[in-house]
Amino acid sequence: MGKIITISRQFGSGGSEIGKKLAKKLEIPYYDKTIIDVTAKESGFDPKYIEKAEQSTTTSFLYNLAINGIYTQPLTDQLFAAECKVIKALADKGPCVIVGRCSDYVLKDEYDCLNVFVHSSDNFRINRVSGGEGISREDALDLIRQKDKARARHYKYYTEKVWGLACNYDICINTAACGIDEAVEIIARLVK
Repeated sequence: MGKIITISRQFGSGGSEIGKKLAKKLEIPYYDKTIIDVTAKESGFDPKYIEKAEQSTTTSFLYNLAINGIYTQPLTDQLFAAECKVIKALADKGPCVIVGRCSDYVLKDEYDCLNVFVHSSDNFRINRVSGGEGISREDALDLIRQKDKARARHYKYYTEKVWGLACNYDICINTAACGIDEAVEIIARLVK
C-alpha cells in the first residue's frame, strides 16, 4: 500500500487547494468535507451540525444534559469517534489525501502516512480569505484568528498535542515562501 498524505493547515494558507491538486497529480482520492457527509450518513447527524461541532469541543455537563437528556459521552466526542471510523475506512482503501479532521493523529499507528502542516504569513492568508470570501482585510484577519484558534483547541482536545508544532508533522510548508503549486511539487516528490 502506498502513502496516505494528511494535510493539516492554517485557515487561508491553501492547504485544501494543495490537497486537491496533489490528489489529482498523484491520481489518488481526495477527502475533506466528504468525511463529514459519510459521517453524517453513518451517524444520523446533520452535516451542518458535524461541521460546526468539529470546531468546538465542550465537556459541559449542562450542555450534554440539555442536548442528550442524560449525561453520557459528549456529542462532540461521539462525532469525533464516528469521524475516526470513517477516516480509517477511507485509509483502508489505499493511498489518498486527507485534509484536516486530526487525520494525522487518527492514522498515526496503523498507516504509512506523510503528515504535512501548511502555514503561511498573515498577509498571504488575508489576501486569500478576503478575496475568496469577499470580506474586508480586517474581517479576514478576524476570521483567520477565529478559525485557527478553533482548530488548535480541537486538535489539542483530541490529540493532546499542539496543532502546528513542527515536530508533530513530517514536513511543514510555508505557502507564502513557495506558493501553492510548488508546495504540491514538494509533497509529490516526497511521496515518490
